[in-house]
Amino acid sequence: MKAAWYERKGPAREVLTVGERPTPEPAAGEVRVRIHRSAVNPSDTKQRGGHRGNVVMPFPLVIPHQDGAGIIDAVGTGVPSARIGERVWVYEATLGRFWGTAAQYSVVPEHKAVRLPENTAFEAGACMGIPAMTAHRCVMADGPVAGKTVLVTGGAGSVGWYAVQIARLEGARVIATVSRDEQAERAREAGAHEVINYRNQPVAQRLAEITGAQGGVDRVVEVAFGANLATNVAALRTGGVIASYASDAVPDPSLPFWPMLSKDLTARFVLVYAMSRTAHDEAAAWITRALEAGSLRHQFYKTFALDDIAGAHEATESMSHVGKVIVATD
Repeated sequence: MKAAWYERKGPAREVLTVGERPTPEPAAGEVRVRIHRSAVNPSDTKQRGGHRGNVVMPFPLVIPHQDGAGIIDAVGTGVPSARIGERVWVYEATLGRFWGTAAQYSVVPEHKAVRLPENTAFEAGACMGIPAMTAHRCVMADGPVAGKTVLVTGGAGSVGWYAVQIARLEGARVIATVSRDEQAERAREAGAHEVINYRNQPVAQRLAEITGAQGGVDRVVEVAFGANLATNVAALRTGGVIASYASDAVPDPSLPFWPMLSKDLTARFVLVYAMSRTAHDEAAAWITRALEAGSLRHQFYKTFALDDIAGAHEATESMSHVGKVIVATD
């Protein structure tokens, strides 16, 4: 089978190889998926690049990418044969494993291959793993949001885009922050009631104006925890929650204990790889219902051929575009 892989960490064009690898066989409790589309996530490129000094290879060889979508073509012992032929989306393919979705075939534990409704394209299915599951956890982990005000920072990003939609579909009033006009347009398309461009608008002032009558926001879905912490603490109402999945700009932030204590605030840190099986299953069930109903919108930047996987990784790392980078493996 055709696949991409790396045997050492470093820049995409220096370490990624495309060629032939043996087709894997599913072990007990696993399914083999003929991958049609593979999504590139920032964690995929960071893992390959040795982010934060993590240059040790977890395996001698890694086929990258956690997320993908395709059709089950073989099952291992203990998995119903009826699953053969099922359209699925795959998540966390390389969590503790080396066989990711940047290949024509991938093997994963059965529960990590989730049924993909017929009305949903493989491109969209490939986006459901890290982005949509993270978004669901951030929005819903602390209870229903109906009637609440949810602030989503980075509302046009991979996770933020779905967080805006989930919060809106669950009955929240949604405010999104962005850095460009194109992103503002996308955030509105996702369902944001209000959009703040933090490059040219005072975020704290605008949040106070928007939420003045109710005294602040109830929840924050945060992509830059350290950088936005002071603003979020000021903007949150008593009993509010910050659910954060990233803090790249300020990787080791200090907590303003007394201001957070005075409001009885909760800081929740969301890492999809560390989420419980229950949280994964709840997210997968919500996503399946939304896909079946046609309620979710998806945004794509470009689909790359597997032969140009280095270009796909570089596009993801550039952060200069809006929309998901996809790799076609068929």
